Amino acid sequence: MANSFQNIGKIPELRKRILFTLAMLAVYRVGIFITVPGVNRVEMSNVISKSTGSFLGMFNMFSGNALENLSIFALGIMPYVSASIVVQLLTVVIPKLDQLNKEGEQGRRKINQITRYGTIGLALVQGFFIAQYLESLSSRGSEVVVDPGWGFRMVTVISLTTGTAFIMWLGEQITERGIGNGTSMIIFAGIVAGMPDALFQYLSRQGGGGASEAGSGNFSTLLLVVLVIGTVAAICYFERAHRKIPVQYAKRQVGRKMYQGAQSHLPLKINVAGVIPPIFASSILMFPTQIANMSGSVLLQDMASVLNPTDWRYNLIFTVMVIFFAYFYTSVVFNPVQVADNLKKGGGFIPGIRPGKNTAQYIEKVLTRITFAGALYLSIVCMVPSLLIKYMSVPFQFGGTGLLIVVGVALDTVQQIESHLITRNYEGFTGPKGPRIRGRAAGRPAPAR
Repeated sequence: MANSFQNIGKIPELRKRILFTLAMLAVYRVGIFITVPGVNRVEMSNVISKSTGSFLGMFNMFSGNALENLSIFALGIMPYVSASIVVQLLTVVIPKLDQLNKEGEQGRRKINQITRYGTIGLALVQGFFIAQYLESLSSRGSEVVVDPGWGFRMVTVISLTTGTAFIMWLGEQITERGIGNGTSMIIFAGIVAGMPDALFQYLSRQGGGGASEAGSGNFSTLLLVVLVIGTVAAICYFERAHRKIPVQYAKRQVGRKMYQGAQSHLPLKINVAGVIPPIFASSILMFPTQIANMSGSVLLQDMASVLNPTDWRYNLIFTVMVIFFAYFYTSVVFNPVQVADNLKKGGGFIPGIRPGKNTAQYIEKVLTRITFAGALYLSIVCMVPSLLIKYMSVPFQFGGTGLLIVVGVALDTVQQIESHLITRNYEGFTGPKGPRIRGRAAGRPAPAR
């Protein structure tokens, strides 16, 4: 492991990418503490501290505690995630967008531009409702807003929208010039940064009271430790698990040389979508809840009460959406027909399956089955810790969704670093004889040789 970290410093490109990623994340964390003009940060922090286990607590976690400080980054990266979901769904429905998606790099740039415009639109709407919500807090006795009015609303909307646009730019820069997916890295940094404080507050609550409460607190803490370790172990196991489909290559003659047929396999990850389904599901469920809670409308708040993170109806809807996005995102990133064509062109075939259409149908059938297992695993990992959040007041950072994002993004990042090391003939983190770490990209088969 020590040699692997030393080897990172020997590769100038990898070293620059890691330093660039850390610098961008540092800029993001600094912006967390820049408060929107006209807001009392202390009062806002008191409001959020009283909302542990509610929608505001979860929203604060995904924003990296920016909502607690009412930072210019309070909306976080979630408007960009929501806009990406909408555009991807519309790509399946609208032929024009589907055509752009098939045009290659140029078409994807146009789709990314549409996503950016959608992000700005969502940020404007969410920023306006946040401004109204802050003014409503002042009317309830919490002097959050110093000088309420349309001037404050305009400044808040502009500040929050600008902050979201800047975070979106940071994410794109990390994806292009750094290590890992920029959007996932920003969410990862926000959750990890809030873990120490969340753990300290949890231990403080468990340690208070008499001897009987202290004993109960020790048991709860031990149960939390066991749960976290078990959840992390399950995530690591399922994120690296894959189904191997045997592939046989026929004999072929190149010039005067005859090459013997080789045996290989096609690896299909159980969870091809990675951490995308829970992020997408959380983002979509947070949007209407945010609008309802911050609009001040009693009717909307009653309708959105079912979307409380501790409500069983929320968990049911969340589970269904996770399964849907697991299948949807898998269909976007994995094309069985293309894989079957690549195998046929390379002279490869699956034993007992005819090349071409039958191979594509077989791969799709296997992928559908293992995707259901992967979606079920995601749902269980995200739901079981939610029960402890409800009954034991466990912080959101240690819930299933938070741990899944943290561990999943960490595995992907390590896999990318290891790919750079192996490409330049250096040993990876697992050593020359150890198993290779497979990220989400490992579920996509390489073109047949």
